[in-house]
Amino acid sequence: MKTKIVVGVTGASGTIYGLRLLKALKGRSEIHLIVSDGARMVAEKEEGISVEEMEGLADKIWDFRDLSAPIASGSFKTDGMVIVPCSIKTLSAVANAYNENLIVRAADVTLKERRKLILVVRETPFTKTHLELMLKACESGAVILPPIPAFYHQPKTLEDIIDHTVGKILDMLGIDHNLYKRWGN
Repeated sequence: MKTKIVVGVTGASGTIYGLRLLKALKGRSEIHLIVSDGARMVAEKEEGISVEEMEGLADKIWDFRDLSAPIASGSFKTDGMVIVPCSIKTLSAVANAYNENLIVRAADVTLKERRKLILVVRETPFTKTHLELMLKACESGAVILPPIPAFYHQPKTLEDIIDHTVGKILDMLGIDHNLYKRWGN
C-alpha cells in the first residue's frame, strides 16, 4: 500500500527541493500538493520551474486558500506532511497554530494527530526569533530539517546536493531510496 503524503510548497527560496521531492515520491506515494501564492512566483522566477510541472507530479492538488479541503481535517488519514521549502512566515504560522491557509492548517492537523511533519526551513542566517520558532515547532512535534549540505557522499553536482536533502526527508518519512551514498557504504 502506498504512503499518503501531503507536500506544501511555500515562497521561500529553494523550490527545487520541492520539485525533487515530488519526483522522488511519484509512483511510491499518494501525493497531496498545496502550492502557496509565493511559491508560484518564486518557482518561475528562481528556477524557471512551472507550477504545472509540480502539479503534474501530484495525485491531488489542493487550493492554498481552501480551508474546507479534506486534508484540513484530522479524519483524513495521511502518513505525514512535508513543507519544502518552508518560509519563515510559514514556520511562524505553524509554530503558533495560526491556520490562515491550507498549508498551515494541514500542518496543524498533522501535529495534532501526532503524524510526521517535516519543515525544510530555508533561510540563513537564522535570527534568535527564527530559532525560537523552530524550537516551538519542534516541541509541538515537527521535525526541523533545513537543507544543509553534507559532503561525506562526495557530491559532484548540484543535483547530488539536492538529492541528499531529499533523501533525508524520505528517511524521516520511512521511505526507502537510493538518492545518496550513506556513511560507511
